[in-house]
Amino acid sequence: MKQILFIISLVILSAACENTGNSNSENQQTSDKVMTAEKSGKKQLRHVVLFKYKESASEADIQKIETAFATLPSKIPQIRGFEWGTNNSPEGLDKGFTHCFLLTFDSEEDRAIYLPHPDHKAFGAILTPHLEDVLVVDYWTD
Repeated sequence: MKQILFIISLVILSAACENTGNSNSENQQTSDKVMTAEKSGKKQLRHVVLFKYKESASEADIQKIETAFATLPSKIPQIRGFEWGTNNSPEGLDKGFTHCFLLTFDSEEDRAIYLPHPDHKAFGAILTPHLEDVLVVDYWTD
């Protein structure tokens, strides 16, 4: 019986070591990508936008806003990257902000074109009636 338990322990240990090896390999690949970006010296400007909607905003209103925002990258070529999602943090520190949008620009000049762009302004007209608050943070990647 002790031999069987020993063999089972060895199998489990071997599997754990294999998984650790894969994890280290994946971490190394991620680290290599970060180092490559650092060596290239190409920083990107991130534009983070958080929305808190009015209680009167319906799901249809919010869906319309999400869709309208998601179309901006196809209309404004200065937007180099775009992603968004809804808050799912278990910490309870969101202060009512439910939606996060992340836009990427190559330069402050590109952001300066985006901000007053007619399509961005048109999006603002769709958003504003349903918006209780907005928080914007911009930063340069390292």
